[in-house]
Amino acid sequence: MRSRLPTTLASFLLFAAILWTPDPAPAAETYVPFDGEKSAWHDGFDRYDFVMDETSLAIIPFKQPEAEKFAVGPPPKGQRRCIVVIPKQAAPGNPWSWQGCYWDHEPQTEVELLRRGFHIAFITPDPGKPWDAWYAWLTENHGLSTKPAFVGMSKGGVNEYDWATTNPDKVSCIYADNPAIRPEAFMKLGELARNDVSLLNICGSFDFLLQRHTLPIEDRYQQLGGRITVMIKDGTAHHPHSLRNPRPIADWIVQHMQPQPDANRPAFADNKFTKSYYYNLDRTNVYLNEEKTYANCRGPGFTVCYDRYDEKTDSQWGLTGLSVIVPTTVAPGKPWVFRADAIGRDALIDQGLLARGFHIVMPPLTAQAGPVQAQWDAAYKLMADHGFAKKAVMEGSGTAAGEAYAWAIENPDKVACIYGHNPALRSLMSRKAPLDNLMPLAKAGVPVIHVCDRLDPWLDEQTRVVEKRYKEVGGQITVIINEGAGLSAADRIRVVDFIAEKAR
Repeated sequence: MRSRLPTTLASFLLFAAILWTPDPAPAAETYVPFDGEKSAWHDGFDRYDFVMDETSLAIIPFKQPEAEKFAVGPPPKGQRRCIVVIPKQAAPGNPWSWQGCYWDHEPQTEVELLRRGFHIAFITPDPGKPWDAWYAWLTENHGLSTKPAFVGMSKGGVNEYDWATTNPDKVSCIYADNPAIRPEAFMKLGELARNDVSLLNICGSFDFLLQRHTLPIEDRYQQLGGRITVMIKDGTAHHPHSLRNPRPIADWIVQHMQPQPDANRPAFADNKFTKSYYYNLDRTNVYLNEEKTYANCRGPGFTVCYDRYDEKTDSQWGLTGLSVIVPTTVAPGKPWVFRADAIGRDALIDQGLLARGFHIVMPPLTAQAGPVQAQWDAAYKLMADHGFAKKAVMEGSGTAAGEAYAWAIENPDKVACIYGHNPALRSLMSRKAPLDNLMPLAKAGVPVIHVCDRLDPWLDEQTRVVEKRYKEVGGQITVIINEGAGLSAADRIRVVDFIAEKAR
């Protein structure tokens, strides 16, 4: 029979070096059960308590005082309290959630994750070498996943963003509830995006940190191409944290535990391409029955999210080359849009085409002089060599439509149709104005569709002139004038149907 371990901190520390020291070691190939002082946590889950010496980083079992019940007390100076709660049956891969602060405060998400086979771990804040040692002990000595999910509320958000931005390759996803973030961590959000770390921020509409923390995080992470989902609970403040029904949070965490890297990477995207994401900013109001209020929700948790690949360049300014957005399901024939300008989150026609299985391809813009035909030609060749449709849909807004026209005029046999929004047929790529050179397109039978807003400044001197001249040379052109604040749903469908039909 095993002898009982000593129960005082002083006695424990005498055995620290032989129980565990933070020497480098490979991750455990199999799960190693936890041992030591055990107590019961919520719903009867087994809880193991440990203490870490801040100097030696040694970890030893610790007997939790009965008065703590489910909570945790402050550790003596120079030590950290550590906790692991064990699921009844571990999920494949031994996933775990790391609580960033305020142990046992609104623990419903952790309890739900335990039911789904997650381990739950905690170490006294703040991040630093003890946190690094705790992570290493859990992954190397006990075989837990090398990419945990993080859960942090308020100051816990500060802690999780601090540690995750310093260790971006060791995090799967982050759930932050009414969080704050330090400027240093904010500046390193790009590291999380590059490592495909998904973010979920849940906040009250009257949370005093919302405007200065979550909203800037959301804007920046979208700019970086990362996935961030935001839920704003209407009429609530900094407290209460979390959701009374934790299932949506647990669902999100389970869905965003990272898969094997590049499992579905397309053939054209070699190691010169980096992966990010594209999604719209549509807002959805979700009723929270337990809170009796609505949450205004946006981001990949509530809309379709597409993979995006950007070609790396040697630019000191971080410029990328060719960009490709990949549909969830590729349409027969691999149709694609050759878009002359950058795509925004409000590109409704492109989003409609992505839903129909089109790829969206944007040529490089790396030269001081603007678009370069040789780069466009190379982009077309890459797509065609990888089995994409031989005839691309050309697209552009404003003068970018002029660049789309210019390339199409030089390659009319490679164009399925042209779509322009408030177009102006001017070009930096071509010496001859596209407006004066429409005949090659008409001879090739390239159909054209223009969508012009009522206040389009180019309407009379561009689209109306194109319409007249193209018809005179036998070309087919459709013009839609948008009289409202935005293109109607019926007209959006009309444009998408037009393009889909011509791209067959």
